[in-house]
Amino acid sequence: MADHASFRHASPRPGSPAWIAGLAFTSPWLIGFTLLFAWPFVASFYWSFCRFDIINPPTFIGLENYQRLMAEIASGRGAGKALWNTIYYSLLSVPLSVILGVLLAVLLSARVRGQAFFRTLIFLPSVIPIVASSILWVWMLEPEGGLINSLLGVVGVPPQNWLNQARPAVGTEGIAQVGNWISGGPLLLMGSKDALVMMALWGVGNFVVIYLAAISDIPNALYEAASVDGASKFRKLLHVTIPMLSPVIFFNLVMGLIRSVQTFTSIYVLSEGTGQPGESLMTVSLHLFMSAFADFEMGYASAIAWVMFVGLMLCTVLLFRTSKQWVHYRQ
Repeated sequence: MADHASFRHASPRPGSPAWIAGLAFTSPWLIGFTLLFAWPFVASFYWSFCRFDIINPPTFIGLENYQRLMAEIASGRGAGKALWNTIYYSLLSVPLSVILGVLLAVLLSARVRGQAFFRTLIFLPSVIPIVASSILWVWMLEPEGGLINSLLGVVGVPPQNWLNQARPAVGTEGIAQVGNWISGGPLLLMGSKDALVMMALWGVGNFVVIYLAAISDIPNALYEAASVDGASKFRKLLHVTIPMLSPVIFFNLVMGLIRSVQTFTSIYVLSEGTGQPGESLMTVSLHLFMSAFADFEMGYASAIAWVMFVGLMLCTVLLFRTSKQWVHYRQ
């Protein structure tokens, strides 16, 4: 009690020299928070109800921006097309990143010769600058002479129009292409959105590092008990490793979802800032950027940002609700 009382007595009072000194030391963060986060956050909410071209003062127009946004989503054009592209990319890249990350972490946790080399090899792509890696992928995905198509040709797969085809591999059109290939036609399956998903899987190394740390923290007693019960390696993976990794999987699932919706740089480089071909790479983030800084519709772009924010928040809340059924925390 005495220590607590002395601490309260030593606390600087507002206006005192110690209080002013503390405020001065924290002022860089406070100024940065106010100018770079708090003010834009509040201003964008107001601008979402305005017609604002950045040059002239904003004019209040009520819910017109949101009504336009909902109409485009309902018609499947503009923001609706961007939303569909974002959903496609997120639904493929996030689960595949989690699955691939877990499998790679399990393989890399095995004590074999060259373990450090393989871990470095997997992690290296995630530290390469996004612009540099995107330019590298543009070169590898060239329809003629690209590295990816050259490797596919080795196994007898015809060259894919990675960056020149709007049709996605997953969907009714992709299934039709598979049927055409079975009938003897060419297998032109992969499109630009599939190339974007493949790029996301290439940078899974940062997730793998987190999984490796979690795997090393799993008690050996659990594996020993499973061995006594006659469990195979696959059952140990299914009933010991994955349940113990579930909190980390949940964390990476949430972070991966947020990152997939906010992906911008790689999309901008791949499509040269146009969202082409056929607007197949026009995601919500790129549509927001083009609306704000190409069309100078800052009010409409602010409405997109707030709808995206609310949508991400609802998805995150839903994930937290469902996590009670499959995430197992250590007691």
